[in-house]
Amino acid sequence: MREENMTAPTSAPDAETSQGAEAQAETEEITYHAVEKDGQVTAIWEMKGRKHLRTIDPRSRLGREILRHYTPDTTEDAETTSQ
Repeated sequence: MREENMTAPTSAPDAETSQGAEAQAETEEITYHAVEKDGQVTAIWEMKGRKHLRTIDPRSRLGREILRHYTPDTTEDAETTSQ
């Protein structure tokens, strides 16, 4: 059986473009998006830019930690708006 290398050699401009894209991808921050259904968080999506990295169960230790960290405290909001 014969295997062939299907990757084409890259020229210098293509290499610069791919390096720029890689540098941009490295600088994009990781964000978390809560998926809600009927008022309940059913999943947490970990995103890097527009790319979905993984889905986190909100009932897991990590999921609870993320929700605790990012859920605003309603008593602070009430105090801020009343002043």
